[in-house]
Amino acid sequence: MSRRSARLSAYQLIFGYLFSKEIDSKTYETMLGAEDISESDADYISNVVNGVKDHYDELMQMIAANSKNFKLDRIYKPDLAGLLLACYEMKYIPDIPLKVSISEVIDLVKTFSTENSNKFVNGVLKGVFNELNKEV
Repeated sequence: MSRRSARLSAYQLIFGYLFSKEIDSKTYETMLGAEDISESDADYISNVVNGVKDHYDELMQMIAANSKNFKLDRIYKPDLAGLLLACYEMKYIPDIPLKVSISEVIDLVKTFSTENSNKFVNGVLKGVFNELNKEV
């Protein structure tokens, strides 16, 4: 499994979390137990999924602060899953360059959301990127 595939698995688990505020344990265990998954990929998935769950309110505030004139409850769930994933990576996983987090999530959103969602997600993440760079 590649990091891209691990990111897809994390994205899917986060997407499910948005509906029930619970991580689907059966799906989680199946993904982590897949034959082709490396230990580092399993660690990444676990870190990101549990990190998004643990920091959900903080990440949602970051998204809200950068989605000007757009209420959180109006954001499409596939877009929100990507935003949560990227924001978590950008804030809490320093070995992943910020631009890589943005680029990878934009690709996921292009695959799983609406035709124009990537522009919205990119705009929000650009704001988060600028915010995080000010903190450094």
